[in-house]
Order: sequence, then structure tokens, then C-alpha cells
Amino acid sequence: MLANHFDNHIIRLIEQDPIRREALEHVASLHLPDCYLAAGFVRNLVWDHLHHKTQATPLNDVDVIYFDADESKDDTHLIYEAELTRRMPTLNWQVRNQAKMHQRNGDAPYSNSLDAMSYWPEKETAIAIRQNKKGSYECIAAFGFESLFALKISHNPKRSLAVFEQRVTYKQWRTIWPKLTVVTHSS
Repeated sequence: MLANHFDNHIIRLIEQDPIRREALEHVASLHLPDCYLAAGFVRNLVWDHLHHKTQATPLNDVDVIYFDADESKDDTHLIYEAELTRRMPTLNWQVRNQAKMHQRNGDAPYSNSLDAMSYWPEKETAIAIRQNKKGSYECIAAFGFESLFALKISHNPKRSLAVFEQRVTYKQWRTIWPKLTVVTHSS
């Protein structure tokens, strides 16, 4: 299957989800550079769909990523979090400038949001969507979309296997989505 097919599938799922559509509108209105809603925002939606869930799995948080290398203050993301919380207080917003996250993670500087996602512990979490200026949606994925739709949760070798295994256990993904297959090595 082509990546475009997966993009379109994700977009159709988003279009059927009023909460996610509203969240995307609010984030787009901030006009942050290289900005997306990422991680469980997309991943959980796809896995819920593939498990034929009639109710969406609640989001622990809503990850907003952006890339602004010129941002001078370390806490600017908190202003964006507060604004999004004011607009949609039912969501737990987590806004992070990926231009600064390499410091916390002990990596070389990232070049953009997609590059930053390529360091996340699970490949299927490294997926994101945004609403563009025309009001349509754009998806990106650091490792492609295939394994997400194949119901896999795969270790990213750029991160420790122990961290990956801890996250799989702590987040109870196999309990929530029992059809998932855990992949701890490259195929």
C-alpha cells in the first residue's frame, strides 16, 4: 500500500472525530512553525479503528510538537499549553518545542519535527498530523505508516530497549489493544 493511502485513511478517521478536529483547529490557530499533533493522538485513533472500538480510548495527553530554533525562552511552550487548555480544558495538552528536546534526551540537535520524532521510543508513536492554512490535513511519519496499520508496536533502536519495554508495560497497550504485536528487533 502506498503512504498516500494510509494518509487518506488517517484523515478520514480524523474527519469523523469532532474532538480531534477541534483540537487540530485550535493548534493550527497558534501558527507555530513545523507544528503537529503527534503520538497517541494519531496512533490511538488508528488502533481503536482497527480494533473496531465503538468508543475512543481516552487520551492521557495530547502531544503538540513544533520546531522553532529561534525561540529564546525555555518556557514559551507553557504559554501555548495554557492557551490550548483555555480553549479545550478537557484535554491534557503537552506542548514541546522539538528544537530544544535534544538537550533533555542527550541527542545531537534535531533538524525539524520529523527528525525529532525519529528518536521516539516506538516507531508507531512517531506519527503526526496537522491542519494546514487551507484547512486540510497533512500527515507525517518518521518510519512510515505500514507498521501502525499492521497493529505493531516496534522498538526504535535509537532508544533503549528497556525504556521501550517499560512504556509498553506501563501504558498497557497490549491490554487496551490486544491484537498488537510487540516488535523488539528490526525485521
